[in-house]
Formats: sequence, structure tokens, C-alpha cells
Amino acid sequence: MSLTSEARQFLRSTQNGILSTASVKFEGYPFGSVAPFVLDHDGQPLILISTIAEHTRNIIANCKVSLLVFAGAEDLHANARLTLLGDAEQTDKNDELLKARYLRYFPSSGQYFEMHDFYFYRIQIRHARYIAGFGNMGWLQGKEFKSPRTPLAAQEAEILEHMNADHAENMIAYCRHFHGISPGSITMLGIDSDGFDVRADGRILRFNFDQPIEDALSARTALVAMAKACRA
Repeated sequence: MSLTSEARQFLRSTQNGILSTASVKFEGYPFGSVAPFVLDHDGQPLILISTIAEHTRNIIANCKVSLLVFAGAEDLHANARLTLLGDAEQTDKNDELLKARYLRYFPSSGQYFEMHDFYFYRIQIRHARYIAGFGNMGWLQGKEFKSPRTPLAAQEAEILEHMNADHAENMIAYCRHFHGISPGSITMLGIDSDGFDVRADGRILRFNFDQPIEDALSARTALVAMAKACRA
């Protein structure tokens, strides 16, 4: 697998990062803050932040930001990590597709959509530095993380409804085969061109497709192939 493909998969696998902005209060210093995020269907991080937050004030003054994404706190030096450099732009928080997608991953955030001072900001990735492990690292162009526009975003909710209503056993089989666990409860949260996420017993698990998909039909083909692999 190429470093670019590995970096894309890594970014898809987590929803937590450290957002760094250029401080307005202390000029010349970076300001770091915890930033849960969800990727939109273009593959760009989407954060929900308040206008009164320090990092939002910084973004308004200077939209250039950095988002450090990492997984596992046991050995930060040994584990993979990804630093994204990009431009943060305000996005409509009432976009129903984005809102629904965000709330599936962060259901406790529902109250923030009722507050007038919370808005979506999308980070348009310009450059990235991915460290996969010792001696395996490199700079990547932001366009490598951009997913092509397809009908999938509009079809996502229908796919999820179908999978959660009719194919829970298949999803449990996916967990058993690909992650080695047998959850008691499972819900598909999101599907994108590269794979899909489920919440299994409260934990979010990532599944990657062998080939990118673009619509409900190609999603069905990929999911059926995975189900057959589980039975092989």
C-alpha cells in the first residue's frame, strides 16, 4: 500500500485531533485545542465550534490552521500520526446532510445546533505530513485526500437505514472477521467512497473497501463481497 493510501485510511479511522491556530491574543504563538471532527464526503475534516471560542477568533483573523490526528495514546512515538495543513472556512450548519452525518458520530452534540453561536468549519486540506512509523514518512499534497463528487452523499442515509434494519447480522460478521470481535449491538454510522464506520458496543470501528465506491449500487457490491469473505 502506498503512503498516500495509508494516510487516507488513517484519516478515515479516527474522529479526534488537536487543532492549532495562530493566536490573536498572543501574536506569533500557535494555540492548540481539542477538536473532534467528521470527514465530509469530499474527504475534508468538518468541525463544530463556537464563535466565542479562542480558536474560532483565531480562525476569523487567520484561516490557516493545522490539525494533528493520532490514534492510541499508549506509545505516541511508535503509533502513526498525521498533520494536516489547511484553510478553515465557515460552512452552513443547517446543511441537513452534513448535520445528520455529524450527529451520527457525535449524537450528544445535538444541543449545539440549537445555539446561535455554533457553526461548522470545513478544513480544506492543502498539505499533509504522515508518519506511519520509524523511517516511513513523507509530505503529501492536499488533493490526495480529496474524494470525487458522487451520488453517494445523497444516498448515504438510505444505505444506512437499509443496513441497520436488515443486515445487522452481516455487520456483526464483518466485525468478527475483520476486527476479531463479536459485538452485542451494532449500528452503521456512515459510508463513504473508501469504506464505512460502525458503532459496535459503543466503539467506532472502520472498514475499508478494496476498491472505491461511488453510489448505492457499488456500495451493495462491496458489502456483498465482504459478506462472502466472512463466510469463506
